[in-house]
Amino acid sequence: MQFYGDDPRHDLTYSDVFLVPSRSGVSSRLDVSLAPQDGTSQTIPIVSANMNSVTGPRLASALARRGGLGVLPQDMPLQGLDAAIRWVKDQAVEFDSPVSFSPDTTVADALLVVPAVPGGHGVVVVGSDGELVGCLDAERLGRALPDARLGDLVHGGVASIDADDVTSARAAFDLMVQADIEFAPVLRHGHLVGTLSRTSALRSTLYSPALDASGRLSVAAAIGVNGDVAAKAKALVAAGVDVLVIDTAHGHQETMLSALRTVSALELGIPIVAGNIVTADGVADLVEAGANILKVGVGPGAMCTTRMMTAVGRPQFSAVLETSEAAKAHGAAVWADGGVRYPRDVALALAAGASSVMIGSWFAGTIEAPGTIHADDTGRLYKESWGMASTKAVLERFGRLDPYELARKTLFAEGISSSRIFLDPLRPSVEDLLDMITSGVRSSFTYAGARSIPEFHDRALVGLQSAAGYEEGKALPVSW
Repeated sequence: MQFYGDDPRHDLTYSDVFLVPSRSGVSSRLDVSLAPQDGTSQTIPIVSANMNSVTGPRLASALARRGGLGVLPQDMPLQGLDAAIRWVKDQAVEFDSPVSFSPDTTVADALLVVPAVPGGHGVVVVGSDGELVGCLDAERLGRALPDARLGDLVHGGVASIDADDVTSARAAFDLMVQADIEFAPVLRHGHLVGTLSRTSALRSTLYSPALDASGRLSVAAAIGVNGDVAAKAKALVAAGVDVLVIDTAHGHQETMLSALRTVSALELGIPIVAGNIVTADGVADLVEAGANILKVGVGPGAMCTTRMMTAVGRPQFSAVLETSEAAKAHGAAVWADGGVRYPRDVALALAAGASSVMIGSWFAGTIEAPGTIHADDTGRLYKESWGMASTKAVLERFGRLDPYELARKTLFAEGISSSRIFLDPLRPSVEDLLDMITSGVRSSFTYAGARSIPEFHDRALVGLQSAAGYEEGKALPVSW
């Protein structure tokens, strides 16, 4: 990456910079590879943050199916993490994970999980014997009475797809068009293995999944730096985790280095991610202790109050730029963690040298994120999100402590405990956001004349701008 003009004299956020177009021989966005090439199996440079309100097994499986990586949070009990990892591994690669309900479930309860939105979403109704009763698309749910039973809404034969008839994603799309089906369950030898929509079939022609050596969906999980980190790491690897994230708010500390050395000595055979840090010195120390990938970012997240509470942190673009240069010199890679609100921010993080970009609150407001869907007074749908150092997160993490110790920990909590992240009615799914993000990033690559992330690192030309320059780049919602 090079700066267009003089090098900056102060640290920069994503809003302070822009990409300058260069001479390019890349004529199509589809000629671009977004594979991070950092030791993970990802085919797109998107990682979901290890936050309780962001990444659960459902979002992790959806993200891996499109080439990204979900990081399950450390606050889950070890047994819960084990179960979540194994659940992701059990999901079909070619088909969406089914959202199943019993026939007695009401429409109102189903809408807490799957909202009445277009785009190929829906639920399947499964009997107590595990047999498929029927399916309902999301828009049909929206037209039904809230207290209606799902079983009463399913009539006649079940329109389903035989998995053996799906020879390719294109064939699946054509099959659904010919049968005039928008959403349907997929059966193999009479057993439910997933669901399919025209949109998901189309996406499968454009994305490549992130898979482990056995052809199963990839998933990552986080652990903290305290306690028996060796036992936790070995348990997660035994469950099938593909990437291990050792995570703490201040990653450049002795406890982190000790935990890293302990886990690295186990020779688990998977990438180890560690953070968070913002300096080249942090990179050198964590890589020396055993990290393969550095998680970079202190304070840029939407739920984080660290900078306002402590004055500690660093503008994210400069943090990524410095650490990625240091990581490259040490044979490591960087994940840019936090501060992205638009596809442009993802492109800029990659331009600064990141191999992948972690996304938190942006993904919290999606159908696949953990938690139930709520509606405000105007009917707008939202999910709740909270910071991982907030009182809410502390209570979840240390809820089994005695009241005195728990009170001591919550006394000094930081971060937002509850924030409404509204579902975008045009992009309610994490896959909808991936479409928007990857489309924008692919275009950024074509403007730079880059066909891969390493080429983008080398060819990106970055300029500095004023606040007015940033505002000029925004589209106007109404005419002037």
